[in-house]
Amino acid sequence: MATRQETLPPGTETESSPAAMSLWEHLEELRGRLLKGLIALGLTTTVSFAFGERLIAILARPIGGVDKLVSIEVTENIGVFMRVSLLAGFILALPFILYQVVAFILPGLTPRERRGLFTAIPAATVLFVLGVLFAYFVMLPAALPFLISFIGIRTTPRLANYYAFVTNLLFWIGVAFETPLVVYVLARLRLVSPRALAQQWRIAVILIAILAAVITPTPDPVNMTLLMLPLLVLYGLSVLLAFVAVRPSKS
Repeated sequence: MATRQETLPPGTETESSPAAMSLWEHLEELRGRLLKGLIALGLTTTVSFAFGERLIAILARPIGGVDKLVSIEVTENIGVFMRVSLLAGFILALPFILYQVVAFILPGLTPRERRGLFTAIPAATVLFVLGVLFAYFVMLPAALPFLISFIGIRTTPRLANYYAFVTNLLFWIGVAFETPLVVYVLARLRLVSPRALAQQWRIAVILIAILAAVITPTPDPVNMTLLMLPLLVLYGLSVLLAFVAVRPSKS
C-alpha cells in the first residue's frame, strides 16, 4: 500500500515532485471512478428501458392505474418514461456506484475500517430499496387520497406531475433510510460519537420532524407521523450501530 507523501513547503512543488504527482494521481483516479459510475448508470438505465412501461404501470397503481392520468404535452410521455427508467437504473447501479466510492477512499483506511466499508455496500442497497418500498406501500396509499380530493375537488393529475411527485418521494425516502448506515460508517471512522448521538436525542426528534415535514407530500399530521415513526426507529438503530462501530476489536 502506498504511503502518504509529506506536504512540501509552499512554492516548492513541481510537476515531478511526489506531492504534485500524488495529487494528480488522486484526481485522475477520482475522475476515472466517477466515469465508471456514470457508465454503469447509463447501462442500467438502458436495461431499464426494457421494462420501463411495466414500471410506469406499477407506479400508477396507488392512484388507480395509468388511465387515471392525463398527458397534455407532446414530449410528456417520453419524459416520464426516461424519468422512471433513470430511477430504476440508479437502483440497479447503486451497488457498483458505492463500490467505486469505497474503492477511492480505501487506501487511506485501516484494515478494520476497510472491512466495515465493504460490508456497507450491500447494506446501503438493501436500506435504499426498503425506503422505496416503504414509500410505495405506505406513504403513497396514505397521501394520494388526501391530495386528489382536498377540499372536495376531485383532481385528475397530469402524467408528468404525478411521476415527478412519485419518483421524488421514492428517491428521498430511500435516501432517508440510509441514515443508520451513514452513522455507522461515520462512527467507525471516529467522526461521530455514539454517546453524543444518544444524549442529543431531543434535537434529533426535532430535526426528524422538520425532515418529515419537508419530505411528506401532504400537510396533514397523519402522513407526517407515518414518516416520522420509521425515521425515529432508524435513528435509534443508528445509535445502536454507532456503539457497535466503536466497540474495541477482539483481534
